[in-house]
Amino acid sequence: MTTARLPSSALTSFVVASRYLPVYVALVLLLGVASIWAPGTLSVAGLRSISLFGTFLAITALGQMLVIMTGGIDLSVPGTFTLGAIVMIGVGQQADDRIWIAILTATGAAALVGLVNGLLIGGLKLNALIVTLAVGQVVTGFVNRYHKTFAIQSSVPAALPDWLNVRFIGLSRIFWVGVVITILLVIGFRFTTVGRRFQAVGANPVASHVSGLRVNLNQIAAYVVAAVLYAIAGVLISALLRNPGVTIGAPYLLGPIAAVVIGGASLTGGLASPLSTWSAAFFLAGLNQMMRVMGLPTALQFVVFGSVIIGGMLVSGDRIIKGVEQLLRERRRHREQDRKAENPIDDTG
Repeated sequence: MTTARLPSSALTSFVVASRYLPVYVALVLLLGVASIWAPGTLSVAGLRSISLFGTFLAITALGQMLVIMTGGIDLSVPGTFTLGAIVMIGVGQQADDRIWIAILTATGAAALVGLVNGLLIGGLKLNALIVTLAVGQVVTGFVNRYHKTFAIQSSVPAALPDWLNVRFIGLSRIFWVGVVITILLVIGFRFTTVGRRFQAVGANPVASHVSGLRVNLNQIAAYVVAAVLYAIAGVLISALLRNPGVTIGAPYLLGPIAAVVIGGASLTGGLASPLSTWSAAFFLAGLNQMMRVMGLPTALQFVVFGSVIIGGMLVSGDRIIKGVEQLLRERRRHREQDRKAENPIDDTG
């Protein structure tokens, strides 16, 4: 009985894993192209830049991934991201002894934003696209108003960048914070009951509801945790820039969504891989760095970036799964036809 189950188990694992393959192929291709046409991308300075900006994108993408796993979308990322950065200036008041107060305030305010999103979407069943866009605009307005209450030259407490910018194995601690967050999500999904239930709810909310799982609570929690991750990314970038502006979160509207899609997540909910999403974020950061090294005009950079996102949609996880399943069905059908042709007596008997 055990041996009969092994092929089916291996086949299932192959089908599930195939949805995450394109991002790793894309990374290999990027490394090959960069080494030939833009070797400066892989220089020490280039890799350090990718490690930093890839981390900011990866953390926000992981938050977006949690939302997409519930079948939703979050367009409040730029506002919440900026909130985290600006609160570090306003609450921190350039005083090292206020760093933790500022961090807790930033993440707490972001959690409140996520809670509002979650209650309106998971509780009242409003459209996620419209709700998060509107909430994001409200947060952006609040952040702009708040930013005017302190001096323009104000910066984050000096001890924060001094600690985060210390390098370990040649890479900033900012990068390692992103690695830790990714590992925690991987462990959570694979080895905890909460993580497995969260994936089950996203994959089939109707069946989960019938089974007694709290679908609404999982949706609300996804938006709350996602918002906290956006704020953490904002805190980290404030440590890098020291005096971030109110438009610092603008580039993080579509980038995280692109990373989640390229990372193979199912846009209908349920399936996603933190490691693949993290890898996709660094692929996009590396692509952006390579285009800068090559000196491409900004307009052409937008064209390339948009084309890559479209390409990611064409080879998205859902489409790959459908293709693999179709291929397996065709092979099974051909085997059945061959069996019938070889044993006509069995079919007539």
